[in-house]
Amino acid sequence: MYLSGATAVLSLLLTAAATNTAAAADPTPGSSQGGSPGPSTPADIKVNTELPSQISVDNKTETTTITAKIINNGDKATPAIVMSVVGFDALKVTGVEGCAEIPKAKRPAPSNSGYYCQISSLAAGASKTYRISATYDLQSAGKICLPVTLGTSETLLWQQGPVPFGTTKPTPNAPDTPLLLGTNNVPTGQDSSVSPSPSSLPQTGAPGAGLPIALAGGLLLLAAGAAGIWATTRRPRRRHE
Repeated sequence: MYLSGATAVLSLLLTAAATNTAAAADPTPGSSQGGSPGPSTPADIKVNTELPSQISVDNKTETTTITAKIINNGDKATPAIVMSVVGFDALKVTGVEGCAEIPKAKRPAPSNSGYYCQISSLAAGASKTYRISATYDLQSAGKICLPVTLGTSETLLWQQGPVPFGTTKPTPNAPDTPLLLGTNNVPTGQDSSVSPSPSSLPQTGAPGAGLPIALAGGLLLLAAGAAGIWATTRRPRRRHE
């Protein structure tokens, strides 16, 4: 059975609208917003991370999942690298599949949680994704940070964030609240016409630009901490003579 001209046009419009809605709510990584290479990144290593442009937080449990991706944009395989996932303020990372928790003493002081992911090598053009479990206090604002370091060294290859997730239109009566990447959260009851304080997120330049000195230094300490943990776990045991 053939559709009339008007019906066909309406069908196409509805299909396009559904496609656009699905794309807007797509939870897969696709944004490197707030990311930049490290100040001493070797020229032959080109990695970056991506986060979803939108996530959803359950209004009852305040739980959420985030998928992060690390990508090798170089023309050869990387050496051993470490990607860390660090939570700040209202966003607390509770787990990252395949990764280990960073001890509190090794995390930067402003953070509330962190995990490190060991990657022995990433082929040219290849990527790896990680499922992150987290909680988000919707009455406050939260950020996430993805620093990438070179093996057991303190060399920072890439850093995305700390970048905020948030919304200016809370939905307390809905099953969940959509949060957008790069948006400062406006809690329920707060006047959204009052602009929240601007994010200290560096958009370009070396990581740490525009960040409080303590935070910038803390992330470098984080890199050193994760590298130190990995060095310890990889050190071969000596036989007792």
